[in-house]
Amino acid sequence: MFKLARSRPFAAAFKAPLVNSPSRLAVVAQQKRALSIHEYLSADLLRKYDIGVPKGSVATTAAEAEAIAKDIGGDDMVIKAQVLAGGRGKGTFDNGLKGGVRVIYSPTEARMFADQMIGHKLVTKQTGAQGRLCNSVYICERKFARREFYLAILMDRASQGPVIVSSSQGGMDIETVAKESPSAITTTYIDIHKGVTDDIARKISVDLGFSEQCIEDAKDTIQKLYKIFMEKDATQIEINPLSETSDHQVLAMDAKLGFDDNAEFRQGDIFSWRDTTQEDAEEVAAAESGLNFIKLGGDIGCLVNGAGLAMATMDIIKLNGGEPANFLDVGGGATPQAIKEAFTLITSDPKVTAIFVNIFGGIVRCDAIAKGLISTVESMNLRIPIIARLQGTNMEAAHQLINESGMKIFSIDDLQSAAEKAVTFSKLVKSAREMDVGVEFSLGI
Repeated sequence: MFKLARSRPFAAAFKAPLVNSPSRLAVVAQQKRALSIHEYLSADLLRKYDIGVPKGSVATTAAEAEAIAKDIGGDDMVIKAQVLAGGRGKGTFDNGLKGGVRVIYSPTEARMFADQMIGHKLVTKQTGAQGRLCNSVYICERKFARREFYLAILMDRASQGPVIVSSSQGGMDIETVAKESPSAITTTYIDIHKGVTDDIARKISVDLGFSEQCIEDAKDTIQKLYKIFMEKDATQIEINPLSETSDHQVLAMDAKLGFDDNAEFRQGDIFSWRDTTQEDAEEVAAAESGLNFIKLGGDIGCLVNGAGLAMATMDIIKLNGGEPANFLDVGGGATPQAIKEAFTLITSDPKVTAIFVNIFGGIVRCDAIAKGLISTVESMNLRIPIIARLQGTNMEAAHQLINESGMKIFSIDDLQSAAEKAVTFSKLVKSAREMDVGVEFSLGI
């Protein structure tokens, strides 16, 4: 795992200016690794804590969907595509079906919509044009809300403790509420040693606007949600809407739960629910190899050890007019096997026109890294130029090994010079590809 807090000291140490480039912002936005689980799993977890949720179950086939709808009974239900992305209701499937959340009125409709959703990709504002595969649907009874509220429990960095964010304007996009009616959102800071007391939970319930006969149920629900938050190492519990129904039940109509990856060792049951089909396949493969990898939109591949050095490397590429193709931190080891896995990931992107290797050899000597680098380039028969900046133990021997290898690997000690060459080589390869001609490289260009 890597922490953003490390990136600034590392970047300062290597004297690379920090810039808020799209590449840097993309990494910052994605690097918080918190497990998200599907809505039906969140509902199941809430039920285990005796929190009210609409009756429902998950289906992986159209036949199962029909059977579940028959079991629920009635003629007023909802079918929801189980895709880990926001905006499902306004999304569109690759087969043209509009809406990943639909009201249905019979088991026949449950079967029909499940057949059109399962096995198809849903495109929403959060998935990008490629969409995400829907492998299952959640079918639940449709409950009519008398009042709808928003409630979330989060870990707040500023106060270094939990906060409860609540609003009387539930059932809608909370970002819109924050923008248009910020006074409608209340933040309650929780003393982690005292937890959510009866007084705190009751006050939140009253302030939200629950009717008098529901105040105690709402209070209990808030305390139970906080219990999940603490016991399961959650980073987020978002209920939108938390509703008071027409028959005065307090129900969590929709739930989004996130959990701290650092707690995986003690939350095995929760992390067994991870759905890797909803994650980037290359990032999943990287994690399995012990690599931190995030794909970006540029054409200069980056292979670095240490998150701070990786951020600095992307910054200096950007400052020299280039665009990083990825964030890739091989960690402290930088073993030959890790280097090979890293190169496989980088070169799987056809846009990559050069690779910048920037490694500090401490735990592993630079000459050992150089040998692994040469072996990988040779075995993969790579044709694109590779700029290698290896600093640390046995760096002189590494420099010699690379220069005598006969490969398209260029060893450069100075970070600025290495970045300049990476950008220049990348532009040459890009131009050569466009003209469909070959190109030769040397440090003198």
